[in-house]
Amino acid sequence: MYEASDLRKGIKIEINGDPWTVSEFDFVKPGKGQALYRCKLKNMLTGSTMDRTFRVAEKIGKPDLEEKEMFYSYADGDFCVFSDAETYEEMRIGKDKLGNQFYFLVENAECKVLFFNGRPIEVTLPVFIEKVIADTEPGARGDTATNVTKPAKLDNGYELAVPLFVNIGDRIKIDTRTGLYSERVSKA
Repeated sequence: MYEASDLRKGIKIEINGDPWTVSEFDFVKPGKGQALYRCKLKNMLTGSTMDRTFRVAEKIGKPDLEEKEMFYSYADGDFCVFSDAETYEEMRIGKDKLGNQFYFLVENAECKVLFFNGRPIEVTLPVFIEKVIADTEPGARGDTATNVTKPAKLDNGYELAVPLFVNIGDRIKIDTRTGLYSERVSKA
């Protein structure tokens, strides 16, 4: 169990059987009365948010969370198959749970999977991945005075904005947290 004084941004708590993460935190000490901890919470299962105020004496549940190192193996229909780094046991996670992260999965990439009561609820990918540009328009030569971008497509269908000098076949680095272009790694 946590006490209200343990609360801070990023900590994970359990309320009514669901895991929540503290996204914003504020300590309030009124002139009279007890100190209060105002928090904005995000449900880790549904993504919904709520505001909640805790008093100093309140006890808050600690969720049953476990994080495992896993490797992405392959896609199988509507599921992605991950294998445990230690036991090599396979785990199937629905593509709907991954959202846009599905586009950034690279075979044998090391990922962290967060489990709540034995169920996977969150997948953390490597911060940067490398992918090859499958389709984009040719850039105008010499047009580099400003940060002009053009649309580009990866081999898996994901679209992103890249600088004009990036061409088909170039290998680029993508930030998986934002889904944005980071840098060109090599030319085609």
